[in-house]
Amino acid sequence: MSTTRSLHNKSIKCDRKKHVALFQTLAVKRTMKQERIELSEYNPEWPFEFEKERTFLIEKIGEWLCGSVEHVGSTAVPNLMAKPVIDIMFGVDSLEESKQAIDVMVKSGYCYFPYKVDVMHWFCKPSYSHRTHHLHLIPFKSSLWKERILFRDVLRSNKSVAKEYQDLKQLLALKHATDRESYTENKWPFIKKVIANASC
Repeated sequence: MSTTRSLHNKSIKCDRKKHVALFQTLAVKRTMKQERIELSEYNPEWPFEFEKERTFLIEKIGEWLCGSVEHVGSTAVPNLMAKPVIDIMFGVDSLEESKQAIDVMVKSGYCYFPYKVDVMHWFCKPSYSHRTHHLHLIPFKSSLWKERILFRDVLRSNKSVAKEYQDLKQLLALKHATDRESYTENKWPFIKKVIANASC
């Protein structure tokens, strides 16, 4: 009888932990979703901010590095307006093999969030509500890795496409000023078209 009661109590505690974790995840997601979209003019300091963070990351989690550390997103494209957030793609051998890096980065000032867990380990800093850096641990040369590099390189080399993308972002920033999720989702058709055309 006591063994049954003990197992029951453990089950209740486990369920409570799951509910707390779920509540915290939903609360964080709501906070991130509602963060105001504000675009900034290109800042020539952004590449230097990336290089500084790249050095820091290699020092902290270099043992899991496979391939390279890349500056991606709009702050990686000269003269393109962007949210002032440095997007960093850190190559790993696999998501399973690099799981231990999650704790290391959390202890090093990054916030972890289970976003697109099938393709990356996602982090931000200094907080969920105010972000200056996004870090994506992604398997090196995976489909997602290649797509992000390709899109960045097209924007860097094609001013016409970059201008079209900037115009779209400005429009979406006005339309979805406090809905980051919708802002991001509505950029995807354009991104997908650019990647498809560049892959031909």
